[in-house]
Amino acid sequence: MSSQVQPKDIPADVAAAKQRFSIIGNSPALIRAISRAIKVAPIDLSVLVTGESGSGKEFFPKIIHQFGARKHKKYIAVNCGAIPEGTIDSELFGHEKGSFTGAISARKGYFEEADGGTIFLDEVAELPMTTQARLLRVLETGEFLKVGSSTVQKTNIRIVAATNVDLIKAVEKGKFREDLYYRLSTIRIDVPNLHDRGDDIKLLSRKFAADFAEKYMTRPISFSEDAFRAMLVYRWPGNVRQLKNFVEQFALFEAGEEISRQLVLETLPLDRSASSSLVKSEKPVNYEAEREMLWQLLLGLKAEIAELKAERFGHREGADKPQPTSSRTGTSLIKYPISDLLSPVEFPAAAEEPEKFSQTLEESEKETIIASLERNGSDKKLTAEELGISLRTLYRKIKEYNIQ
Repeated sequence: MSSQVQPKDIPADVAAAKQRFSIIGNSPALIRAISRAIKVAPIDLSVLVTGESGSGKEFFPKIIHQFGARKHKKYIAVNCGAIPEGTIDSELFGHEKGSFTGAISARKGYFEEADGGTIFLDEVAELPMTTQARLLRVLETGEFLKVGSSTVQKTNIRIVAATNVDLIKAVEKGKFREDLYYRLSTIRIDVPNLHDRGDDIKLLSRKFAADFAEKYMTRPISFSEDAFRAMLVYRWPGNVRQLKNFVEQFALFEAGEEISRQLVLETLPLDRSASSSLVKSEKPVNYEAEREMLWQLLLGLKAEIAELKAERFGHREGADKPQPTSSRTGTSLIKYPISDLLSPVEFPAAAEEPEKFSQTLEESEKETIIASLERNGSDKKLTAEELGISLRTLYRKIKEYNIQ
């Protein structure tokens, strides 16, 4: 985790911007991003703000506008991804009466309305290629055409764009114009992800909890240090927006309580796919131990089948084979091929169908987990350590087997 910048070391203009826009956090990456926005504000250049969804990109064009010479002019924010492709040109550049079905009167677009001010294009990567060409013309010459018009109009605006998409890859795939990318990214500001902001997670959690209690007149919640430690290693794919929803859920259902580590772990979406970068393990996962546990389950199942077969038919197949030993003793289990372990047992011909007496692997694994949970008083962390598997794997198995 990155160390925090002490409040006394934060520049006065950055502190003022944080206070004005209610920005919470003291991580170095966040302070650098705010400082960069303030420095570029007086210089009339295009700015590209990048960062994951929910990381707070929308604050930075406001900082640029308020700290620049255009602060007394209009500021218009446009979500490019929320406007249908068929109407985006009309929304941005305006249209003339009768230019398309439904155009019963002429209309000004955002570029005309924001003349002299700042326009913020959020999710700029969602713009259609034809609209990108029109936008490039505005950036290069300040000129545009209304839909259905042949009269060139001029506008004097500053454009700040934002995206959570890698525009370089979008350019390579032909989904974004290369010349527009370089025009927009004259200055680039990278907004840090929440999981890279260290103790900002604590500050934000306390703020969200206090705000919720004040707004809805409920008793405030608090978090134990162990709970915070669990939250600090979580990936937070939804960033600040996800953290706010997470805290407000506790503030509603656990009003007045201290939130424990166990409750945090149970509430975080641990059952999602590993590819979404859920939780960073607090200690390395012992995959060798997990592999050994599976081998032991398979070998135990094989032995049970052989014993039951011997009891029923009076002989034991493979009795002269050496018994497998744990890999912890130094003897490898690989000499027992998996195909041999899983091969069906051949029963001698009999007048009647032999009884089905063997457990499935799933049943055996489920019983092993239940027994370990009982031994450890339902403590999942101790159970995971005893079984030699990760806590995330244990949670997944509990859900898979519907263990109460």
